[in-house]
Amino acid sequence: MAEQQIKVAVLGGGSFGTALSSIAADNGAQVRQWMRDTVLVEQINREHRNGRYLPDYAMNPAVCASTDMQAVLDGAELVLIAIPSKAFRSVVQAARQWLRPEQILVSTTKGIETDSFMLMSQVLEEETGFAHVGVIAGPNLASEIADKQLTATVVASADALTRTRVQQVLSCGYFRVYASNDRHGVELGGALKNIYAIAAGMAAALGMGENTRSMLMTRALAEMSRFAVAQGANPMTFLGLSGVGDLIVTCSSSLSRNYRVGYAMGEGRTLEQAVEALGQVAEGVNTVRLVCAKAAEIGVYMPLAEGLDRVLFQGVPAKQMAGALMTGEQSTDVEFVLPQAEVQKAHRETTGHQPAGGEQ
Repeated sequence: MAEQQIKVAVLGGGSFGTALSSIAADNGAQVRQWMRDTVLVEQINREHRNGRYLPDYAMNPAVCASTDMQAVLDGAELVLIAIPSKAFRSVVQAARQWLRPEQILVSTTKGIETDSFMLMSQVLEEETGFAHVGVIAGPNLASEIADKQLTATVVASADALTRTRVQQVLSCGYFRVYASNDRHGVELGGALKNIYAIAAGMAAALGMGENTRSMLMTRALAEMSRFAVAQGANPMTFLGLSGVGDLIVTCSSSLSRNYRVGYAMGEGRTLEQAVEALGQVAEGVNTVRLVCAKAAEIGVYMPLAEGLDRVLFQGVPAKQMAGALMTGEQSTDVEFVLPQAEVQKAHRETTGHQPAGGEQ
């Protein structure tokens, strides 16, 4: 890559964008990173360190930070957008005048837009109309990437050039990039798992055992895949890094922002107190409400997400959310193996009546 000197633009000054900027520079790319904060820009260019998000991480000194979006985007072949979902569209709109159709646009944001229920790659398509659009998702705690812990991620796109270029720019000895063509499924996996990380944090704070946490994660995976398939995703995607892989790490680690919000609430803090103490964006808080509304609209049963919504926004005690898992219908384990309808039919034939409740 050094011979070609691929130009990479990174929009966003958070932890993941910073880690990816440095990896790309390590691989020989010419990297410019855009952010609004002039103080942070000066610090990165002077000290090669992002003191706000990754204070102990020594960035590649070749990364050039700037508040000048036009300069950052000029000539870039690959543009990585690492902006929280709330501000994602506005940043893309601001960048649009300097983007070119031949550029590759890749979102690293695991969230859903509030008003439209669009995923970030869909926002990119709507705002630009470009052909080369993809997403990056997986079990990627930025602080561990910064420590050069062995990590894998997924680049998903229907476009082969997008997949290949991201693999070329970001693959290294400690960061491995796998490919997928199920962009929708990969992106949904990254967004949905944030919901269950909050629930897992609550369960840990409440002292629940490993059996309970295992059940929570496994049923969460069932909910995620059920919802995503209803939205057109491939269920097999959820066996990969962006599904079960991302779910495991965010439901198990105190480094996960969503897990930390849940843990704080399990300790008795309000949602507002938990978010304030975090000091960063926890995408799952917004995602819970959006997904529950969409699930009700399209008729997908999501008892865990619905229970968490009641805890977060209706003041229901967290212990009740866990208890709800035990009271629903005892139905199929993996519905793509044994369909729910078959279990319900057998129940009717055996007992003579329709099972109460919904599929758990």
